[in-house]
Amino acid sequence: MDARKLILLVGALFVAAITAFMARSLMAGSSAPAAEAAPVTAPANTTEVLVATRALPVGTILDAEAVKFVAWPKELVEGAYYVKGQTDAAKLQGTVVRFAIPAGQPLTQGAVVKPGDRGFLAAALGAGMRAVTVPVSAQSAVAGFVFPGDRVDLILTQSVAGGGDGPPLKASETVMRNLRVLATDQRTDKGVDDKGNTVVTNYSTVTVEATPKIAEKIAVAQTVGTLSLSLRSIADNQGELEEAIANGDVNVPANGDAKAEKEMLARVAARPQDAGGGFATGADVSRFQRRTVPGKNEGDGPAAAPVAASGVGAVRPQGPVVVVSRGNAETVVPLGGKN
Repeated sequence: MDARKLILLVGALFVAAITAFMARSLMAGSSAPAAEAAPVTAPANTTEVLVATRALPVGTILDAEAVKFVAWPKELVEGAYYVKGQTDAAKLQGTVVRFAIPAGQPLTQGAVVKPGDRGFLAAALGAGMRAVTVPVSAQSAVAGFVFPGDRVDLILTQSVAGGGDGPPLKASETVMRNLRVLATDQRTDKGVDDKGNTVVTNYSTVTVEATPKIAEKIAVAQTVGTLSLSLRSIADNQGELEEAIANGDVNVPANGDAKAEKEMLARVAARPQDAGGGFATGADVSRFQRRTVPGKNEGDGPAAAPVAASGVGAVRPQGPVVVVSRGNAETVVPLGGKN
């Protein structure tokens, strides 16, 4: 290779090296272009109005997830709509739906009723339901963590004296299940502070939704013993629904209509249930407590079963007995006993 070709080759390599170095410097010094989100603007000739994010049946207590602002054609905006900029959506939380509102439809000012308005509590009730107020304390109301819209069970705690000399039987049982809380004291919404955080406060009464029969039983239960609230998990309704379907208590639509099945699930989930819960006695907590009601003349022993047609409070003696009849009166006498 002659000297001329060698000089040209070295020059080409030198130029290529310089070019690569400069390209690398440019790539390292310039940052990647940042993707900027285009501002979301409402389409032309539209106004944002408040609409339902889901179907809102009559009696629904509105929360932050129930409604949102959506662009709506200006020519279709009615004067009763809640328009953005003229409405504070936070103030609508705790109001009750007076008329059913389909999902995606705008809310109207006549479709909701506010706390303190006439007919507010009646609007919060479902068809055929009643409102019952239960006195509670901080301990019996889950320390104030029960809010309107929650589902609770009612637990009755009582002392059963019996007919003997032993200590009374301490017992508690779940008497009502799946009751919807309508209000705590006179509040129908969750109290929030300036930052939007839920404020937990104590209250002395809780108003729940119940059927007429359950309302009667709650009124009697208040005179029998002390009532406590037990907050239910959201997942409980699903498990109980499957159990009710398996037992035949709930009829699933046979035609496979998805809408009918959805309505059936909503009805069952909102249905208050009478009793069906468990119970506990003092012996389940402490070995020094009773498991049964003290029987008559049996001291601290187990309770004896009452005998029919032998007088109020009579108990069945142990062992063979003789029934002595005097006119219309019958007396049960243990064999070998005196009468």
